[in-house]
Amino acid sequence: MERMMDSLFCKSLCDRLDALVKELNPLVKQICVLDSQAPKQPKDPSFQKFLGNLKRATELVKICEDVSPLNVFLRWRYASQMLKLEKDINDYIHHYIPAAIMLDMKKLAADLKDACDVQSKLVGSASDLRLMMNETIFKQASKLTNDPHVNARMLYCSEGYVDYTASCNPSCEGSPEKPKVLVGLEKSIWNLKEILLEKDVSLVGVQCMGGGGKTTLSLALCDDSEIKEFFGNNVVFITVSQSPNLKGVLETMWEKIIRSRKPEFQNAEDAHIQLKEQLSRQSKPTLLVLDDVWSRADLDKLLFEAEGCKTLLTTRNYSIVPKSSSTRLYRLPLLEPNDALSLFCFWAFGQTSIPTTADENLVKQVQAECRGLPLALKVIGSSLHGEPQPIWERAKNKLSKAEPISDYHKDGVFRCLETSIDFLDEEARECFLDLGAFPKGKKVSADALLDIWVYVRKLEWQDAFVILLELASKSLLNLTNNLGSQAISYGSASELYFFQHDVMRDLALYLACQDSIVNCKRLFMPKRENNLPGKWEELSNQTSKARIVSINTGSMDECQWAKMNFPEVEALVLVFDASKYFLPSFMKTMRKLKVLLIINCGSNRTTVNGVAALSSPIKLKSIRLEKLIVPPFQELKKATASNLEKLSLSLCEGLGNLTMFNIKPNVNLPIMQDVNLDHCSDLEELPLGIFNMATVQKCSITNCHLVLKLPDDFGKLTSLRMLRLSACPGLKELPASICKLKQLEYLDISLCECLSQFPECMGKLSNLKEIDMRECSRMKKLPKSFQDLKTLKLVICDEKIAKEWMYIKKSAIPSLTVEVVEENFNLDWLDD
Repeated sequence: MERMMDSLFCKSLCDRLDALVKELNPLVKQICVLDSQAPKQPKDPSFQKFLGNLKRATELVKICEDVSPLNVFLRWRYASQMLKLEKDINDYIHHYIPAAIMLDMKKLAADLKDACDVQSKLVGSASDLRLMMNETIFKQASKLTNDPHVNARMLYCSEGYVDYTASCNPSCEGSPEKPKVLVGLEKSIWNLKEILLEKDVSLVGVQCMGGGGKTTLSLALCDDSEIKEFFGNNVVFITVSQSPNLKGVLETMWEKIIRSRKPEFQNAEDAHIQLKEQLSRQSKPTLLVLDDVWSRADLDKLLFEAEGCKTLLTTRNYSIVPKSSSTRLYRLPLLEPNDALSLFCFWAFGQTSIPTTADENLVKQVQAECRGLPLALKVIGSSLHGEPQPIWERAKNKLSKAEPISDYHKDGVFRCLETSIDFLDEEARECFLDLGAFPKGKKVSADALLDIWVYVRKLEWQDAFVILLELASKSLLNLTNNLGSQAISYGSASELYFFQHDVMRDLALYLACQDSIVNCKRLFMPKRENNLPGKWEELSNQTSKARIVSINTGSMDECQWAKMNFPEVEALVLVFDASKYFLPSFMKTMRKLKVLLIINCGSNRTTVNGVAALSSPIKLKSIRLEKLIVPPFQELKKATASNLEKLSLSLCEGLGNLTMFNIKPNVNLPIMQDVNLDHCSDLEELPLGIFNMATVQKCSITNCHLVLKLPDDFGKLTSLRMLRLSACPGLKELPASICKLKQLEYLDISLCECLSQFPECMGKLSNLKEIDMRECSRMKKLPKSFQDLKTLKLVICDEKIAKEWMYIKKSAIPSLTVEVVEENFNLDWLDD
């Protein structure tokens, strides 16, 4: 029996080596023919050794075929030699050839460039000739160094993380080659492993923006010792991608999990059914890793409920992860600063620290532009490998302006991240590109963004908000809120803020500015500058076609603004950091201007002059001011002011300048619909004129500590649907006239700690659907008339008053939901 086993092993090894040699021989012959035709060059000793190994392997295969099965000693001797030859051949193929080929490409690129320069002297220009060349050669070669070992590491590492040994031995079925030494992922691996091994967890979704390291994390998890011990050999890694062949993916799953002869599946549904039946019959612990999942519809066809089976999926879109008691969502954080620097230095210098010969500050400035994104750290670091300091300086300046520093950077980062928006419809894509209008590194009210989409893109508010949520779900922006999102369904996102990862913002800027300055639909300044960019001088003599303009400067006086013509602009975003600011005179040419956002990023409130630039042809729909001393709006002419539908003031003072709201027959605002006053520190009483505008539907007065009461005639706002009075600690009572608001649907009095009672007639609010009264600590009793609010669906309150509401629910409104919340005081709104 032993002799038979020995004979079978030797034959198997012989057949394997024979197949390997036959597969390589045609390629080797072609290489040798090309070598013989090329000019004489020094022979590569590594390649010559490889040829010798192939020749020896061919001879050994023939010898072994003639050796008697009874000659055990001789067969084992030859088997040992064949094993060594097989290893040497595979090592050469997997480690040396890729690096050598890429180095040859780099040399070829240099030779092509030289030939191109020679040709240009004959034909006058090399541009046409260069266009005929394969650009891939230049792009790939630009990544490489003259060190084949460094190149090999680049070729065998994935998504920016480092395998210092350049050794790739995947442990899980179907997985790509993965690194053994990681930078900055140790904590995430530990956290994810703990979640995955929980008894009641069957599905874990790992979510992060593109290039954030999701694949690397999941591969490292497959190689973790505890995971191996728990699941054994039953760890299957499958890449799904954007447009998967689901039937093919399921067939692969059958082969890797069931490990029996695969039946002929009619389609993906049939494959899913049969695979589900097989999995239900076996209870062995199995980990299925689905990498790069884009669609919930695809995911549903790849998920299985079976005893012992757990699934880990990676995605850019957290909304596709099913919500249930057995699922968890793990949001992979980006790298911490120290880890990001180590990774960047590896790609830039081949070591994990800044060399003593490099400019430390410059290296850190360039690395900081990557914002902890592994993909950017890898691509930008590799692009700068071996480059002199002037190239680094140029890269720093380009990165600060959201410009690619090389074709490799453009292809490696922007093209990769652009896949995130490939599946957006045209409307959502345009909305994404608008994000570049807002300042870098600052949280911005979602209302400001939605105003542009509503008034410029002509979207309904609900549709615009759905797009906002879609972009957030795909990690194209991040949303955060202070008190909750209950008011959102009633048309306000005042407590909701958005911000972007800087690299994702760079993508929006890059894609939005593909046309010339004159022809582009969006004209944005990527970073703050003292004056307008020099390139904008072209607009002095030409007419811009931009519809959205964003300007980010310091202090600007009247004479600093160039004469430019913007007849198509519908949204203007003015961002600055200064104690004084003068509105640009060219606003007079913006006759289609509908949305004006003036944002002061400085620490103190700023005076703004030049309101007269908003001349009568302008028909503004929305004005938003942040951290300003309110300018004298009485300078607005009637034709300009009469179209205003929305006014938002945040962190402003000087509310006395809102004289345009005073009662004057010749200056009335008949269509005002939305008034938002937030953190207005000197606001004591609301301008009386507001309450003569029966069209107001949304009124938000939040974080205004000096407001002690509302006007007695507040009930004149007969169209009001949403009233927010959140965080007004001085407010002691609500006027009885509030009961006249028959259209009111949403009432927010959260954090009004001095408010002790409701008016007795609250039951007359026949349309009221929702009340948010969390942290109203002095509220002890509710009026009996609340039992008449049959339309009321949701109440959010503290535990103390919850008993009162539960009684009303039991006795009069059984469909009412009472949500009891804990105190949630924070100062997040102070963060930029």
